[in-house]
Amino acid sequence: METRGPETGDPLHTGLSVAGQRRRLALSGVRGHVAKGRDFTRQALQDWGWDGNATAEDALLLVSELLTNASLHAGGCVELALTAGAVLRIEVFDGTTTPPRRHPSPQRGLPGGHGLYIVERLSDRWGTVTHENGKAVWAEIEASRLTSGRSTGR
Repeated sequence: METRGPETGDPLHTGLSVAGQRRRLALSGVRGHVAKGRDFTRQALQDWGWDGNATAEDALLLVSELLTNASLHAGGCVELALTAGAVLRIEVFDGTTTPPRRHPSPQRGLPGGHGLYIVERLSDRWGTVTHENGKAVWAEIEASRLTSGRSTGR
C-alpha cells in the first residue's frame, strides 16, 4: 500500500507487504496491447514500490517481449497478469497450446528471433503452462532485485 506525501505528492511507502497481490489486464482484441501492457505494468510496479531502478525497466521489456511474441506467434494476447510476492511473476495468456521455441540462430543486428533470448536473459526463470484454452508464458524476477538499487530522485 502506498500513500502520497502532502507537500510533494511523492509516494510514501508504508512498508505493507505487496505479497499475494495480483493484477490482470484483458487484452483480447485490444489495439496497442503492448503499450497498454507496459503502462499497466509500470503503474503496478510504481504502486508496489518496485520502480525507479534498472530491473523495473527490465520488467517492462519482458512484458513487451512476451506480449509481442504472443501477438506474432500465438494468435494474439488474451490477458496479462502480474503477481507480486517473493517474485514478480509476469504471465501472458494466449489462445494456442503450442509451446514457444527459440529461434535456432537469430542474426545479430537484424530484427526478429531474439525475443525468447531476451526473456531468458532478463528473467530469473521463465516457462509455459498449458490449459484447456491455450497457454500462459511466464517470467519471474526476484523481488529483491526490484527493491535494491532504487533511485531516490523522482
